[in-house]
Amino acid sequence: MDAPVRTKPVMDRIESQVREAIRRRVTEHGGSAEYRDPVLFERVWSLLGHATEGRNPDFLLLPELLDESGDWDLRTQLSLSSHRPALGPIILLVKRRVLLPLSRWLLEYTRENFRRQHRVNRLLFACIEELAIENARLRLALERTETTEATEATGTEHTEETAIHRETEQRRRTDS
Repeated sequence: MDAPVRTKPVMDRIESQVREAIRRRVTEHGGSAEYRDPVLFERVWSLLGHATEGRNPDFLLLPELLDESGDWDLRTQLSLSSHRPALGPIILLVKRRVLLPLSRWLLEYTRENFRRQHRVNRLLFACIEELAIENARLRLALERTETTEATEATGTEHTEETAIHRETEQRRRTDS
């Protein structure tokens, strides 16, 4: 009787080979030269993969920070209206019965493009958010290292609140 085949190592190896093929293709066809480093490529792949797969794109911080108009959000519904009180119903009837059937193919074509663009926008928002989180983690780690070095050099203690306060002050100075 044969031993059971473990699928996880096999799948991991296949995924690794696919990522390596993608890395080679990207670097050979004008992608970032930084991707020649397989470790860096794996880190970027992991970061972007976490951003696109590990999040619910309906609950991201960046859309919340944008104004409430929702201009970033594509809407594909067609709404017909008229501002004319007397002729409005007649104009809407002509639009619905004549113009809408004639342009329905265009509406369907653009609706699919809008759907794809909406998905890309949400994925980009997730990637930006993931990069912002990574950036914040790295800044905190750097500040902790600087605080530790300053403590060792001066013999004084700095708390995490001091580091956060210093970062806030520095950000305020650069924003001004």
